[in-house]
Amino acid sequence: MSLKNKKVLITAGPTWVPIDKVRVISNIASAKTGILLAELARELRADVTLILGPVGEDYLGSSIKVKRFYYFDELHSLVKKELRENKYDIVIHSAAVSDFKTKKVFSEKIKSDSKNLTLDLESTIKIVDKIKKYSPRVFLVIFKLEFKLSKSKMIESARRTMRESGADLAVVNTFSNRYPYKALIIDRDKIFYETNSKEDLTKRLLRLVSLKIN
Repeated sequence: MSLKNKKVLITAGPTWVPIDKVRVISNIASAKTGILLAELARELRADVTLILGPVGEDYLGSSIKVKRFYYFDELHSLVKKELRENKYDIVIHSAAVSDFKTKKVFSEKIKSDSKNLTLDLESTIKIVDKIKKYSPRVFLVIFKLEFKLSKSKMIESARRTMRESGADLAVVNTFSNRYPYKALIIDRDKIFYETNSKEDLTKRLLRLVSLKIN
């Protein structure tokens, strides 16, 4: 298994959208999977760039190029810039991207004694659907988080997203009281692996990517 001389772009972590000057809407993504993927890809001799969201500073070797973002617009701008200015072989889009943003961002801090505050939300653009437009030949791996769906419905949903984005592989993941973590690696026709470990997922995913692009 080797990714020698392959240029790999990985996105990881949560994404903020602003409410006012100090408050945001976010999610609970930890970026652990993306960081594990970046570290292993570098061990496999890839040239790795990690676009990392607002999580605590993890130690990453200096050989991994890290570009930080906080907000949805920053993530989109970084992905667009990297793909248009560099020739990447592989993109692994594991960041937990905000699906909604507020229609209005308050210019100051909303007073804490405000009563019955209502936020109007609208959909954000789908960054995942832009990746192949920015870099048509890149090998694209996407992540799809689902809850309270059967295995077949999770796969059906992920394959629909794959068709819309042009992705080559998808990781479908979920968690619950019964399954602290569960993930499947699929393409449009086949289920390759099923695992309950992020570390195992990382190894199996990069092994499969290596086989498909080499």
